[in-house]
Amino acid sequence: MKKIFIDGRVGTTGLRIYERLESREDIELISLSEELRKDPMARAEAINSSDVSFLCLPDAAAVEAVGMVTNPDTVIIDTSTAHRTNPQFAYGFPELSSEFEDKIRNSKRIAVPGCHASGFIALVHPLVKAGIIKKDLGLSCHSLTGYSGGGKKMIAEYESDERSFLLGAPRQYGLGQEHKHLREMKAITELENAPLFCPIVADFYSGMLVTVPIFAKDINGGIDNIREIYKNTYNTPIVKYNESMNEEGFMSAAALTGRDSMEVGVYGNNDRMILVARYDNLGKGASGAAIENLNIVLGCEKALGLEI
Repeated sequence: MKKIFIDGRVGTTGLRIYERLESREDIELISLSEELRKDPMARAEAINSSDVSFLCLPDAAAVEAVGMVTNPDTVIIDTSTAHRTNPQFAYGFPELSSEFEDKIRNSKRIAVPGCHASGFIALVHPLVKAGIIKKDLGLSCHSLTGYSGGGKKMIAEYESDERSFLLGAPRQYGLGQEHKHLREMKAITELENAPLFCPIVADFYSGMLVTVPIFAKDINGGIDNIREIYKNTYNTPIVKYNESMNEEGFMSAAALTGRDSMEVGVYGNNDRMILVARYDNLGKGASGAAIENLNIVLGCEKALGLEI
């Protein structure tokens, strides 16, 4: 039986991972008491006694935790931003290609993709690989997310009885175009430039809808070519092409709330089109992706323990 430790179990991502794993009979969860969960020596002992440790920590703490590893057999699955562009870490999105999945399977260091980045990369990576999108093309990205993506502080603000009326309307952020996910959005897709990025948080708990608009004149192919690439790339229960996410002319960012899957699609015409990815920011955008990576490492069915 494999031993699993979640460093940072009380955070939003850590709690969801724990909830997905606590009933599994093929693993043993290592737990620290409230008094010891921040103690460096106790954490180091738990990490090195585990087969796999999840890091659900701020970036600096995640780097510190990786530095604690002395057991050469311990696998680290890091949900922070700290290592997503580090070549020594496998990028944890196996559906992108067999090469991505093989690297995850054979790695001791895995970085879980960012929530916003997951949708953008899912949409753009296969099109760059196929030559539909040139690497020097300037792209923009719109991403609508539930407030749970902001962590405990933002959740408390939105769920407070005395919250500001401003929280009742969607709020754009990342106004300085320095969002922490931009580095991986550029690096993993191999674009020459990071996209113009417009993240928006709205008054619902979880869910995400990522949109990349493109003009047909700027790419090598049309909407039917993109459909075929998505159909061939994404055909698993976890990530799949969906011909129609259209809900009577609308598309809800909350449609996959509570689930660990992702839908990918393309809409528009032969002049203008939008690439869309829909999922839960806490699911395929965080905890669900982390557990999928664990399953690959352990040689389990990839969807084991996930809500699809």
